[in-house]
Amino acid sequence: MVGRADLNEHTSGGLAARADAPVEHHDVLIVGAGLSGIGAAYHLQTRCPDKRYVILEGREAIGGTWDLFRYPGIRSDSDMHTLGYAFRPWVEAKAIADGPSILRYVRETAREHGIERHIRFRHHVKRASWSSKEARWTVEAERGPGKELVRYTCDFLLMCSGYYDYAEGYRPDFPGEERFQGRIVHPQFWPESLDYENKRVVVIGSGATAVTLVPEMAKKAAHVTMLQRSPTYVVSRPAEDRLANALRRRLPVKLAYALTRWRNVLGGLFSFRLVRKWPQWAKKNLIALVREQLGPDYDVATHFTPRYDPWDQRICLVPDADLFNALKQGSASVVTDHIETFTEKGLSLRSGQQLEADVVVTATGLKLQLLSDIEFSFDGERRDLSKSLTYKGMMFSDVPNLAFAFGYTNASWTLKVDLTFEYVCRLLNHMRRHGYTHCTPRRDASVEEEPFLDFSSGYVQRALGLMPKQGSRRPWRLYQNYALDLLTLRFGRVDDGTMEFARAAKPATAGQPQLAAARTREAA
Repeated sequence: MVGRADLNEHTSGGLAARADAPVEHHDVLIVGAGLSGIGAAYHLQTRCPDKRYVILEGREAIGGTWDLFRYPGIRSDSDMHTLGYAFRPWVEAKAIADGPSILRYVRETAREHGIERHIRFRHHVKRASWSSKEARWTVEAERGPGKELVRYTCDFLLMCSGYYDYAEGYRPDFPGEERFQGRIVHPQFWPESLDYENKRVVVIGSGATAVTLVPEMAKKAAHVTMLQRSPTYVVSRPAEDRLANALRRRLPVKLAYALTRWRNVLGGLFSFRLVRKWPQWAKKNLIALVREQLGPDYDVATHFTPRYDPWDQRICLVPDADLFNALKQGSASVVTDHIETFTEKGLSLRSGQQLEADVVVTATGLKLQLLSDIEFSFDGERRDLSKSLTYKGMMFSDVPNLAFAFGYTNASWTLKVDLTFEYVCRLLNHMRRHGYTHCTPRRDASVEEEPFLDFSSGYVQRALGLMPKQGSRRPWRLYQNYALDLLTLRFGRVDDGTMEFARAAKPATAGQPQLAAARTREAA
């Protein structure tokens, strides 16, 4: 539905949206056309066929993370039977899939379900403002290279923009960088022209990106050194899931996929609880597995024995032991030390060791950013959502008609966001049946605030002040547990006593006063 905007002219960076410009209205507006946004669209059109929706995507293509990252070896660090959508089986042989295969999967899903035609590319959302009187959001976006300002309105806003800054990765400044005569690159902005064949490469970092880059670059480089300040837990897993492939040959595809998915979900839940209950036992066994891969003569104590307990940070996965194989073959090595300064030929370390390099890759992490860089306001007043509590890990306290997609830290991202979208559809259908125009999780003053993520990883710790908080108890607490979330989001009550439902004020009629918003708080 397209109508005329009854809005004043708004300027941004010298650009203006005309007050009489047409404004499109949609029941639901989705921000982001990545793995989450495409999943959200599928659930909406399947479970809420009466809802009209649009997807605004800031970039030029579908795929989000899987279209942005182009560094060598880019792949998942979760199995595709849980990272894939619940509604669309993953049918390729490799369960630990490469980036191009995942991107193809997401795009095929969008095409097969007619989602592509709902996407508006090169629409970078800048502001979203809520009007209680109208019970709707006004969303402003910059369109195209000219950054033309355009407006949309919607009844419900669904944020699927991921959790990190697409425009900027985390990149500390190192002393002496300007002296280095080689090339320095960040994996988030990998240059297509980079030639590292037969060259000396240093990869700074020890996280998922680093352990992916090192064995892949070692196939062509003269030598690759992974330079880390401290070790990370690294485990090997077969790239192909033999049981999943066998089931798919013998059973209907959807049944085989469901069985494998549940096996992996339950196995992951069990192993996570086991590790957290007996961390020292888990640490001993994880390190023993590395020693088994690298042999008794390798210095596992220095390079693969972290100072923290397992799952205080995410455990790194390497398919088919590729990192360990590169180390054994001598095409790669690990150095655990601190950078003193860059030199003309490489890096000088605190220990006095010199690392010569032609290419340095700063696999130093992401810059977290919740809900992109959007400015939010409510009835004309700006609101900092980092001051809010998260409701069921998907909505904000005292914020109406807005949900966001955020996955698990200890399991596949899609497991949680699939449940989130199911719940949003239940919520929208509940509102339609009862004639409500908006819903708002109302904060309980007795709930204590806790950090949104209980993770010691640097990228999390750097961003805690920018993130919302979780609460000390349900429904404000994040349990990082698929089984619990399944019960709550798929089968739990929508009218749970915390969610407040309301109807927008109706226009006054002859002889009757203006009707106030009818608020109801339904008992659990």
